[in-house]
Amino acid sequence: MATNESVLLERAREYDAQALAEIYDRYAESIYRYAYRFVGDASLAEDLTSEVFLKLLQVLGTSRAPRTQLQGWLYRVARNLAVDWFRQQAKGVQYSLNEELTPDGDSPVTRLEEQQLHQDLREAISKLTPSQQQVIVLRFGEGRKISEIGRMMGKSEGSVKLMQYRAMKRLRKLLEKQGKRGNEAQKGRNLGEVPATSSAGQEH
Repeated sequence: MATNESVLLERAREYDAQALAEIYDRYAESIYRYAYRFVGDASLAEDLTSEVFLKLLQVLGTSRAPRTQLQGWLYRVARNLAVDWFRQQAKGVQYSLNEELTPDGDSPVTRLEEQQLHQDLREAISKLTPSQQQVIVLRFGEGRKISEIGRMMGKSEGSVKLMQYRAMKRLRKLLEKQGKRGNEAQKGRNLGEVPATSSAGQEH
């Protein structure tokens, strides 16, 4: 029988090794998946997951330690770490692709298009508010129900639905803006065409 979360937390605050191991076994996989949805890189997601549990260990003996809703606390830490990582990245960073979305038979062009799509989506999500980011990743990345997200975030179902609506509306605008910017940048880059900023027309 699974140990109640509040009991686990109480034991963990006493640095009970078995309780700490149970917390890790219970939540590590879901935290990893959550982090991966943000950063799109397996190795980085593993590092972020490890750092989440390290931060838990660091705060257990302090007033900052979670008293309730441990899972929600872990997700918030993972989200904050992912957001910090995004802020440190330079433009043009390459993101790993989800292999399930890029079958081996796809052409290099298709793979590049998929990569750009994933990059645009992650860039757009990174511009949402922290709460909106969490709702989007949990709802569509993890496939969690509104009621479950509400419990994890300590919000009512109505609040979660409102955040989801606002986040989707904002995402749509961001992606449309990115699409227009991408189309403009693509003009003149096809084979045989010369970019507008080149010295076309000059005699040599």
